[in-house]
Amino acid sequence: MATLYPSLEDMKGHQILQAQAAAGVRTPPTTVVAEKPKLSSDAAPPGLYPNLAELEDYMGLALSSQEIQKNLLPEGSAAALTPLGPPPGQLVAPLSGNNAGLRRAEIKPGVREIHLCKDERGKTGLQLKNVDQGIFVQLVKANSPAALVGLRFGDQILQIDGRSCAGWSSDKAQRALKKANPEKIVMVVRDRPFQRTVTVHKDSTGHVGVVVKKGKIVSLAKDSSAAHNGLLTHHYICEVNGQNVIGMKDKQLMEVLAGAGNVVTLTIIPTVIYEHMVKRLSPGVVKSSMDHSIPDL
Repeated sequence: MATLYPSLEDMKGHQILQAQAAAGVRTPPTTVVAEKPKLSSDAAPPGLYPNLAELEDYMGLALSSQEIQKNLLPEGSAAALTPLGPPPGQLVAPLSGNNAGLRRAEIKPGVREIHLCKDERGKTGLQLKNVDQGIFVQLVKANSPAALVGLRFGDQILQIDGRSCAGWSSDKAQRALKKANPEKIVMVVRDRPFQRTVTVHKDSTGHVGVVVKKGKIVSLAKDSSAAHNGLLTHHYICEVNGQNVIGMKDKQLMEVLAGAGNVVTLTIIPTVIYEHMVKRLSPGVVKSSMDHSIPDL
């Protein structure tokens, strides 16, 4: 199994690290100090750490060696820097590091069970939609019980209180929610099967290279991180670092992107699927009601 990376930049960076490790290049360890410590004659030589100068200004990212060092394995562990590399299938992120946005945006495999209740008005804050014989989350209202349990736009609802939702109409799904016990509704959920995440890096001007119009990606800047990492036009942006941005005006979306840090994970969905999912959903309701909170880790 091949090593996995959040972004092309992480892969290229790690390949440079591996090549330098294979060549035996040594630099000071991860702990940054004002002066190099003096080693006694019987002290052990410093660990194997690659020279990261090659990553400076890589692809316009203006990276620093200190920034990369912070994202490597803890001091004393050189597994990711040896020519053999990390175990197959392990996610390696020398540039992205343990990024909170990457973790918030993760689309987990498998299914999970959640327990939902209704508010004092008997509402769940959830609107469901039939797509291709399955039931999906069309709207999660802000500060609602559905938002509090972590449901998101595009999640697939497999069961409601032990009953399979396969083949249900949108109306039948909503009726099932309406009739359910207000104190406990048991749902089986699959994370956002129509969506995917793409991690990109801002260049030295603070851009990732994507042009958005009414929430849809309409063009990509040549040689940008967005282009290199496989973002596509004719896709809508659903989330930025796990935060729902559906229904936001483009100016608001750009503000969210601007404040998202240098490593940004975008959750996208093909236009044809998105437009089907929001069909008959009032744009005003989406803008005024959709949960745009930053999810907990």
